[in-house]
Amino acid sequence: MFTISFSQVENNKSPLIHIEHEVTMRPEFLERSQKLLYQAKNVHLVGDAFYSEPYVTCDLHVTADLVVPSSRSLEPVNYHEDFHFSENYSEDQVAKEELEASETPIVQIENDQIDLQTAIEDNLLLHIPTTILTPEEEDQDIYPEGQGWAVISETKFDEGKKNQVNPAFAKLKELLDQKDNQQDKN
Repeated sequence: MFTISFSQVENNKSPLIHIEHEVTMRPEFLERSQKLLYQAKNVHLVGDAFYSEPYVTCDLHVTADLVVPSSRSLEPVNYHEDFHFSENYSEDQVAKEELEASETPIVQIENDQIDLQTAIEDNLLLHIPTTILTPEEEDQDIYPEGQGWAVISETKFDEGKKNQVNPAFAKLKELLDQKDNQQDKN
C-alpha cells in the first residue's frame, strides 16, 4: 500500500515534496475491477505534494500499461494510459457545500495517512475509455454475432429504421388504397 504522511507534507520546509514511485496493484483491486481491467503493469507515478492550508494537495501524473476488455467482444486489448489528476486531502471533515464547490476532489484522511494507492487505482479505472476495440474490430468494423442474432452499428440500425414500414401505416395505406379502388369503380 502506497501512502504518504499528511503531517510530513504539512511540516516540510520545502514548498513541494516530489513523488516518483512504481506502483504495484493490490490483488483486491484487480479482483474488484475484474470486469473493467484484466491486467495493469508498469504503473508509474510522478508528481508533487504540497500544503496549502487546510489541505495537502497532490498533483500527479500516472502512466500504465493495461489489458482491458473490448467494449464489443470482451477480447483483451492492450491499452496505454497516460493521465494527470489532482486531489486535496483534509484531516478534518469537509462540509458538503465545500465538497460541491471545489473543482478538485477533497478526500478526508484518517490516521495522518494519504492513501495514494487507492487514488491511483480509482483513477486508472476512471480513465479507461468507454469504447475500446481490438485492432481487428476497429479496422474491419467487426461486431459480435450468434445464432439468430447480431449486433449492428448505430448507422446500420438507423438505415434499417428508415427503410422499415410502420405496420399501422401499412394497414392504413392498404385501407386507403381499397377505398380509392372502390371510388374508381363507381
